[in-house]
Amino acid sequence: MKIINYIIALSFAFGLIFSSCKVGQKYKAPDLSSMPAQFDTIDENHQSITDIGWGTLYKDTVLTKLIDKALDHNKDILIATARIKEMVANKRIQFAGMLPEIGVEVGEQREYLNYDGHNKSNTPKIKGNMNVSWELDLWGNLRWQNEAGVAAYMQSVEAQKALRLTIVAQVAQSYFELKALDRQLKIVRQTLEARKEGVWFAQLRYQGGLTSEIPYRQSVVELARTETLVPNLENQIKLKENDLAVLVGDYPSTVIPRGEDIYSMDIPDELPVDLPSSLLRRRPDVRLAEQRLIEKNAQVGAALTDMFPKLQLTGKLGGQSDELSNFLESPAWFISGFLTGPVFNFGKNKAKHNAAKAAYEQEVYSYEKTVLNVFKEVNNAISTFRKAKEMRESQEKLYNSAQSYHKLARLQYVNGIVNYLDVLDAQRQLFDAEIALNNAILTELTAVVDLYKVLGGGLEK
Repeated sequence: MKIINYIIALSFAFGLIFSSCKVGQKYKAPDLSSMPAQFDTIDENHQSITDIGWGTLYKDTVLTKLIDKALDHNKDILIATARIKEMVANKRIQFAGMLPEIGVEVGEQREYLNYDGHNKSNTPKIKGNMNVSWELDLWGNLRWQNEAGVAAYMQSVEAQKALRLTIVAQVAQSYFELKALDRQLKIVRQTLEARKEGVWFAQLRYQGGLTSEIPYRQSVVELARTETLVPNLENQIKLKENDLAVLVGDYPSTVIPRGEDIYSMDIPDELPVDLPSSLLRRRPDVRLAEQRLIEKNAQVGAALTDMFPKLQLTGKLGGQSDELSNFLESPAWFISGFLTGPVFNFGKNKAKHNAAKAAYEQEVYSYEKTVLNVFKEVNNAISTFRKAKEMRESQEKLYNSAQSYHKLARLQYVNGIVNYLDVLDAQRQLFDAEIALNNAILTELTAVVDLYKVLGGGLEK
């Protein structure tokens, strides 16, 4: 046992002496000093978007249950979770490569000899060996590889977070689109009933000789035109239900529940916009891009250390005996070290190092591009959020005016003051205004979803 302790102590002594050096450039975050100090702010509210969980922002309980279900059963999220498990195992493998590897082999050997047709068996020999192998990390090659492995693992973690944020946004947007289609179909069916009533009334006036046949035929045409809208909307609703079912991990035949009407959904007047530095630290896609940068920098260090010699220590402790009781009386052992390194390989290792540096440079630009896209996405989302609110308010005024005009036209038509063309015109304007208001509400809800997502909200309930 003293010999074993001696070998282990000697190995660790070598490790401490030769593993203290780490050749290569330590990772340094890219310089973003030219980054603007703030986005296009909405207000002076200093509350962070992280304080507003998606369970608070989306008050429709049906929607929140759908989001919960999607986060638990969405197949893309399950794939990302399994990917993290794989990266955890890979990270462990990478770390284990920095430590000694110990193996054991035990066996028995027996010889049979044949003398003049007579078999003779010798006494069996028992032998066993313990092998120790350790590559000393002289220049930091293994540590660079481990750092790259950790960065790859962190990428899978951030990718899952980014995916969760996207799934929350996709479920909310799909749900709002489904509710808007429901409302649009309701508007069409209400208009269809009004058209049927108009046909009946126009027919009575025509048959009574109060009008010509033209108003009656026009009312029939408008009825037929409205009827053609129903099948298309019903199909769109079914397709949207299928999309939402797959998002939450169900089969497309699943019936999607509905919550409150889209007109009664609570739309926030504003969302807090953090400083760029805070947002960049929070958004998973930015952190993922930085982890890729860290991985590429580590690969540059690993490629650099590949040009230096490597020291491999090997040791063996064992014994061989004819009897098991004498096995440990005369152990045999040895320890050796091999220093290997490139002498002349036509510049292959240097070329690998240059290629790794070029890959790192590409990743720097990719990271900077990610930051630029963050600014574009946030500023675009803020602008869309502002204008969507203005558009919805304008559409509400238009709808109220069209509704008043339609009531007046119907009343005057019944009293014979205006002809049926004026009623049809009023009906068309009311229908168009109500559809436009429905679309404006959907646009505003979608703008809220998009702004919440680009600000990094949606990771917590």
